[in-house]
Amino acid sequence: QVQLIESGGGLVQAGGSLRLSCVASGRTFSINAMGWFRQAPGKEREFVGGISWSRSTSYADSAKGRFTISRDNAKNTVYLQMNSLQPEDTAVYYCAGRPLRVVGIHAHEYNYWGQGTQVTVSS
Repeated sequence: QVQLIESGGGLVQAGGSLRLSCVASGRTFSINAMGWFRQAPGKEREFVGGISWSRSTSYADSAKGRFTISRDNAKNTVYLQMNSLQPEDTAVYYCAGRPLRVVGIHAHEYNYWGQGTQVTVSS
């Protein structure tokens, strides 16, 4: 069993920054690639970005240039640094893990999910 716990969400003004963390516990050897997704009210869950075990990263167009994903394998932790936040970034942010080494961009490609953390950006 794998547990993923996100933290770092909150309320921020437009133009501000937040750093989300996702800590994995349990059978962490089951996880290689990690992804960040978000879901706004009334919308489908969407890919934000991901990082492979070797730290290769992929980002959605909406995240490129503003968001940065990193990982500390020794701490079983993945980070999502979000800069220049805008109201349209408001959503519940989820981290996800999968056994494969490469990043997947679809939610169904991930086996393990955190409970999510709310990010609200005010205008």
